[in-house]
Amino acid sequence: MKIVVLDGYTTNPGDIDWSPLQSLGEVEIYDRTAPEEVVQRAKEATVLLTNKVIINEDILSHLPSLQYIGIMATGFNVVDLDAASRKNIVVTNVRGYSTHAVAQHTFALLFALKNRVETHSKLVHEGHWSLSKDFTFRATPLLEVQGKTLGLLGLGDIGSRVAQIAQAFGMNVIAYRKNPQKTQNETIEMVDLDTLFEKSDVLSLHAPLSAETEQIVNSSRLEKMKSSAYLINTARGGLVNESDLAAALESGKIAGAGLDVLSTEPPTADNPLIGAKNCIITPHIAWSLQETRQRLIHLLCENIRAFQAGQPINQVN
Repeated sequence: MKIVVLDGYTTNPGDIDWSPLQSLGEVEIYDRTAPEEVVQRAKEATVLLTNKVIINEDILSHLPSLQYIGIMATGFNVVDLDAASRKNIVVTNVRGYSTHAVAQHTFALLFALKNRVETHSKLVHEGHWSLSKDFTFRATPLLEVQGKTLGLLGLGDIGSRVAQIAQAFGMNVIAYRKNPQKTQNETIEMVDLDTLFEKSDVLSLHAPLSAETEQIVNSSRLEKMKSSAYLINTARGGLVNESDLAAALESGKIAGAGLDVLSTEPPTADNPLIGAKNCIITPHIAWSLQETRQRLIHLLCENIRAFQAGQPINQVN
């Protein structure tokens, strides 16, 4: 069985082990693959692995040996699922590998906004503490999360983990999800979308990107938020109208935003959020902790072994 990895670099730039995958067949790993290179590289593959490389119907029509596509992530919008199904190609994704990592980064962004650790460390290294007349100094307001309301847009694996951590910090948790009856946790108050935006001191996004959720954070909803509220997005950049958010930050309509994702990645230089007031942006790294990426490879291999056994798991088409 020939296995081709189209874009392996972001998963493994060389700091973790590919051997679990290499034990399953003949493996070719490419760091990155341009659209025009996909067919040539994948033409003899039985198993094709992709993270962000698009696999559309035209590409599939040129891959007669292909039986299986493994998406090295949870989101599966990079593959034309209908076209794959018509060709009897199994498509799977990987769930759960980054739950703890993304939840951890959610709070890293929140505390970067509320505690301003990096800001104050920089000032200390620049000599400002040495010049202080007092044993302490604060260059920005510093704020507690205890007693504040965390609103969750989406309550899947990651949203649920974020809720647990928030409650450990003494936060009240409210949430909106498409099917609220799925929530069995009575300590989380399920609310409608307007209430979520109105009541949240911190609004954290954990919903998938779809036609229903695209730009769900926009000017009309930002207007409903408290001026002291913060927005955190570790889900998908397309959930946010970036121009509307930039305007809300510049005007002080909300207090700040912590983002790990943008609508286009890498972003264009003119993205309105780059340089926006009180906006912290990290380059889509929440998922990519070392342990998380090794876990991803092991789960990916479990998917492939199940496919080889004729009993595919985590199939999305």
